[in-house]
Amino acid sequence: MRAVLLGPPGAGKGTQAIRLVKKYGVPQISTGDIFRKNIKEGTELGKKAQEYMNAGGLVPDELVVDLVKDRLMQEDCANGYLLDGFPRTIAQAEQLDEFLGELGTKLDAVINFEVGYDTLMERLTGRRLCKACGASYHIKNFPPKTEGICDKCGGELIQRADDTAETAMKRIEVYEESTAPLIEYYTKSGVLKNFDAEKDPKEVFEDIVRECGE
Repeated sequence: MRAVLLGPPGAGKGTQAIRLVKKYGVPQISTGDIFRKNIKEGTELGKKAQEYMNAGGLVPDELVVDLVKDRLMQEDCANGYLLDGFPRTIAQAEQLDEFLGELGTKLDAVINFEVGYDTLMERLTGRRLCKACGASYHIKNFPPKTEGICDKCGGELIQRADDTAETAMKRIEVYEESTAPLIEYYTKSGVLKNFDAEKDPKEVFEDIVRECGE
């Protein structure tokens, strides 16, 4: 399976990625992981990315695409991969298509997670993390036994700054402006597959497998 996971923050891409990686035996590839790995290893691409990040700027499309290309050429991607968080723009999608064409391959599917705004806000603002051990909870979907207290270590549960309503709204807005246009782009190329991600995660996974093949 060569696929892209597409959907707004809070849509459940990470949850499904874990299941799909296990099911299909392919690596999950995120730009964040690629950045961190290249920066840690001190590669030329990593050094360039670090320069932009240190200056507080966005890493340009060209460099992001080069990092992804390099990752897709590695041995563990020979039988497929799940791209999570890439492409984010039409320009990145076009460059990815061009690169895959040069390799004589193409995407099998773009898995698009559809979730309503209210559900996204509930998911994004409901997360709580243990200040002591880092364990993760959700006030509705996975609450602790005692409100505000970690089940594992008894530590205090806090809401991260990027999980506030204001930040969640901004993240959704950024997605709608820059990434949502990919829905039309991939619809035209015939690889987009839409899934109702408001269902139970197990049902969503079963829908994906049924639609994308065993």
